[in-house]
Formats: sequence, C-alpha cells, structure tokens
Amino acid sequence: MNLLAFDTSTDVMSMAVSRRVDGVPRVWQHDGPGGALASSGLIQGLMDLLQEADLSLKNLDAICFGSGPGSFTGLRTACSVAQGLAFGAGVPVLPIPSLLAVAEEARYTALPHHPTGQVIALLDARMDEMYGAIYAFEGERWTDIQAPCLLSPAGLQKWESAHARRSDAWAGNVFAVFADRLPAQLGGQAPYVKALPTAAAMLRLAPGLMAADLSVAAHQAMPIYIRDKVAKTTEERAVEKAQKAEKNHLAANDPYHA
Repeated sequence: MNLLAFDTSTDVMSMAVSRRVDGVPRVWQHDGPGGALASSGLIQGLMDLLQEADLSLKNLDAICFGSGPGSFTGLRTACSVAQGLAFGAGVPVLPIPSLLAVAEEARYTALPHHPTGQVIALLDARMDEMYGAIYAFEGERWTDIQAPCLLSPAGLQKWESAHARRSDAWAGNVFAVFADRLPAQLGGQAPYVKALPTAAAMLRLAPGLMAADLSVAAHQAMPIYIRDKVAKTTEERAVEKAQKAEKNHLAANDPYHA
C-alpha cells in the first residue's frame, strides 16, 4: 500500500511514507520537534518524504495521522494537515490512536517472538498525569482492552489491576518522568519499554485498520481528546484568587473560623 503517516502528539514529530519498489515494501522516515512546534515543519517534511519516495498525494491509499491523546496543539495540527491534504487529493484519512502506535512499537521492538500478548501503553500527559490504554495482540491484529483514559501515578496500579491480565510489556515515555512515584512491583516481570508513537508503527497498523473499515472521509477525521480542560481562564483564576484571599482574611480575623 502507498501510505503517508505522521504523529505530532508528543515532543517528537514522526513521519513516514511507504510504497513498494520492485515488489518490495520500502519506508522513508523523518523525525523532528513535535507538539506545539510541529506546525513549522510538518507539511514541508511530508512533501520532502513524498518526493523522496517518488509519490504524489493522489497516489496514496490513505493519509494516517496520530489521533491522540496527546499535545492539544499537536493533535489539532496533525488533524488539520491530514484533512487538508486528504481533501485536496481525494484520498481517505486513517486516524490511529497514538497509544496504539506506542503499543505496536513495543511489540515490534521488544516482543518480536511473541505470537500473542498484551501491552499497557502510557504517555506523559503533563500536569502530573498520564494517558493510558491497554491493548492485546495476536500476530499483527490488535484488540482494545481498555480505551485511552487519564491517570494519576498513584492510581496506576489500581487501574491495571481492574482492567489488565498479566501484561507482557509496559510501554511509553512515563518511566523516567514518574520514576520515583511508580510502584516497585508494577507489572510484575513485564519489562518497561521506552516507546513513542512512531509513524513506522502506524504504517504497520494501517493495513489491518483499513481492512476493518476504519478509514474516514477527510471532513470526518477527529482527534481523541481525553482532557477536557488544559488551563483555567482569566476569570476562573481571578475568582480562585478572590476566594483564597477571602479565606485568608477570615482565618486571620477569626481564629475559630475553619
């Protein structure tokens, strides 16, 4: 298949193109700054990769983008670019959950000899939280066990116990970030695999997802937003400040006030 894939949900922007050359699948890849910085280099990087692969947008079978969860700005950028390119070329869009791409990257790199297994995928969500999801694989076929959600480091073990059987790997980028706050016994003997949602992983996932009829028209592509609120408004901060000042005033003038 001729595919274009990219993910900008983390601090690393990953993009790749695949096509067959003399009957053999070949992949062209490039990484760069992701998240809020992705908008400055994403489109040019994609055009450069297509040129290297000697492909035009109209020759693609689909445009795949990392649909999140992840950086709010990064997700909006990726979705907008995927929609714009796909609409102009008349090709479908394939949204691929970024946590599923993490799980696939872990399977491919750390579990190559496992015919079946289960991976817990975790990405840093900032604000002292993480995004998590659980996936099971059989060969290259994936099944959702637990949909993407928002977790605290303290609640991770309880969440795992409630939703996962014995996992074969924990994958993501949270292990250094929350190193001193993750339970020592987390995951039993399952390895920690440092992994990000790479475009190469998305290319491996794409044929199965397209066979499952998960591609959509350009206008139907949407990111996965888990966190509804990423910042307080000016008004909310002012109200919070006023309430705190009033509480401090009452405490200072009334020793019996609780």
